[in-house]
Amino acid sequence: MPSNNPDFNSVFEKQKAKSLELRSSKASERISKIKALKSWIENNQTVIAEALYRDFRKSETEVKISEIMPVISEARFIVKNLKAWMAPKSVSVPLLFLGTSNKLLAQPKGNALIISPWNYPLLLALKPLMAAIAAGCTAIIKPSELTPNTSDLLHRMIEELFPEDEVCVFTGGAETAIALQKLPFNHVFFTGSPAVGKLVMKAASEHLASVTLELGGKSPCVVDSGVNLKAAAKKIAFGKFLNAGQTCIAPDYILVKEDLKEPFIQTLKDAFENLSKTEYQNNNDFCRIINEKHFERIDSLIDKSVQEGASIVYGSEKEQSDCFIPPTILTDINLNMPLMEEEIFGPVLPVLTYENFDEAINLINQGEKPLAIYMFGGSSATKKALEQKTSSGPIVHNDFGIQFIYHGVPFGGINNSGIGVSGGYEGFLEFSHLKPVIKNHFNPSSIFYPPYTPKVKKLLNFAMKYLA
Repeated sequence: MPSNNPDFNSVFEKQKAKSLELRSSKASERISKIKALKSWIENNQTVIAEALYRDFRKSETEVKISEIMPVISEARFIVKNLKAWMAPKSVSVPLLFLGTSNKLLAQPKGNALIISPWNYPLLLALKPLMAAIAAGCTAIIKPSELTPNTSDLLHRMIEELFPEDEVCVFTGGAETAIALQKLPFNHVFFTGSPAVGKLVMKAASEHLASVTLELGGKSPCVVDSGVNLKAAAKKIAFGKFLNAGQTCIAPDYILVKEDLKEPFIQTLKDAFENLSKTEYQNNNDFCRIINEKHFERIDSLIDKSVQEGASIVYGSEKEQSDCFIPPTILTDINLNMPLMEEEIFGPVLPVLTYENFDEAINLINQGEKPLAIYMFGGSSATKKALEQKTSSGPIVHNDFGIQFIYHGVPFGGINNSGIGVSGGYEGFLEFSHLKPVIKNHFNPSSIFYPPYTPKVKKLLNFAMKYLA
């Protein structure tokens, strides 16, 4: 996909100059931009759905659920709260500094680069953009070349809504992303794989730019005693139906208690059947794998695992020419199989079992820290053990995916699954610098200045004992 405009440096310099002006922009000015973006989305829903259908057969209903509604919801939340977020925050004064006052100012970091992925090409470009606008930053967006229709739509939308010295979209392939990362942005927001995230972080380090990395990983789904099998299976199946499993927070594998294995698998099969009223290949609500390269990757993971002893217990024929892979369940899995060595990012669910809960904990901890952990059923003791003995992004009990659009809590991973957070107030802070402003009204700090007389030493000992 060719770049729409190769003049990166000119736009970057314009945005750098504009960012100085935006430092003092008012909440009302930023809110008006968020409202304009929201209105554009609301008024162009059909066009958005058409672009995403052309890119990878995403249905209009799914576009509304997973792309449009979350953007509108996030916009409303920002509009409602931005004035309070921008207000200076006072901090309590310790006794040692009695006579001073202080506040924290949330200042925009400046120039931001947003590199967005193909799997939710509208949502994952606009959600960080709204946070950048809310914080008072300028932004350049580099959308994925794998969804050219949506990327072109983003480009047109941004051109209609913003001058290029505030927000601009550069389309193109990897060479565009590489060229942009050579510029000294103040903050880089990247959504994608851990492998590419490492390259982004390395490039950002050349300019000491801060980064937000929304990555992925193998998010486990634990099914324990006391579970409502039908409700759990329905939610888990939807997690692999949505976007054909091409979701960073999708359940990547199942850990089910041994004595629940057979009834759970049967219930999961029923759940997949109930999500489609026809054969999956004829289901217009079930989208396709993004391209043949990714089809071949997922297909290879399945085939190699089967060659090593895995069993397909649910799933119909795949069709490469259509980039179609149906929901697929595999059992007889071990950790050395290809399906367990990388994030699947497709509608495929390996099922593993455990006898006692410590086995489940140990298995999760053997891999990289996941972006999410899901748990269905379980006692208060096992839930507490999962929360305390694992390290991950959000833990969600009895549901799938709500953590991404759950206002009031930050979304993000840890280490291999991400650095930094997004969404709501914390997303606003990712693009902000909290600047302390401290005033001394009458604090006698100079009493500790040299010469260090016996009196100074006595006062110092008193302060260390009672005031520090």
